[in-house]
Amino acid sequence: MTLDDLRVFVAVCRAGSLSSVARDLGCTQSAVSQHVKRLERETGVALLERQPRGVVPTQAGRILEAAAAEGISGLDLAVRHLRDLLDGHSGYVRVATGATTVRHFMSDAVVTFRRRFPKVNLEFHTVSSGRGTFDRLADGTLDLAWITLGPPVRGIEQRTVVELPWVLAVRADDPLADRPRLDAAELADVRLIRLPPNSASAAHLDTACAELGVRFAYEPSVADWDTALLLAELGVGRAVVPAVPGLPVPGEGPLRLVPLPGLRPLPVGWAVRRWDALSPPARAFADTVVECRAAALASR
Repeated sequence: MTLDDLRVFVAVCRAGSLSSVARDLGCTQSAVSQHVKRLERETGVALLERQPRGVVPTQAGRILEAAAAEGISGLDLAVRHLRDLLDGHSGYVRVATGATTVRHFMSDAVVTFRRRFPKVNLEFHTVSSGRGTFDRLADGTLDLAWITLGPPVRGIEQRTVVELPWVLAVRADDPLADRPRLDAAELADVRLIRLPPNSASAAHLDTACAELGVRFAYEPSVADWDTALLLAELGVGRAVVPAVPGLPVPGEGPLRLVPLPGLRPLPVGWAVRRWDALSPPARAFADTVVECRAAALASR
């Protein structure tokens, strides 16, 4: 068996489709199948099971997939470490995040990091799902991911950096704008702009409400927190959002943020494959973000 055989096999297990992997690799489905057949001849067991819609790994296939994914990730990481040793402070850090996250959580850290490590390239990647993010961390495609923390994920380590309280965002002339605080139950009959329905933050908010026996009614959803804030500022609707850094000063401007202290805060932070396996530049960037967050909180 070859390393390419193992890479292709892991990709097929994750995609659940030979044709999908063939398209990604720019080759034929037959070529992908040959990689798998070579592994099956070498191991002497069936590794994939065909189903009406694609393929799934057999029990033996799952064992090989887990071992191969770990080994490939370790090899890729070792190669990156060797490059770092060769280049000194050069290299690159690949981070899964979005524009909203960079704006609210990392802007100071990006400037500080670039000043300290001018030869290191920062690459910001957008991943469409949490599962996709974890897969790309596991296979070494990403170094770090900024996420809403949730239940444990096999093969992934998570660390909380900050816990964000929830606030109700409303226009300054809204009847609720001057309230010093609100209980979540007071919003039970208020239609709210919904956070992205498949996002971890929306799931956390629903769980926090359920703990209090409260259920919110929602307007159509938006793509991110900043859009929800903008619509609230325009008076299009009201939104319950996490109090991310850099929001308007309370009592100023057209937007008002009313605290909802009864809701359990939203934990956000880093996800990595293994902290002790991070490259020096990636660890330095993760630490810089934590350092800048702590400095911002201390200056309030």
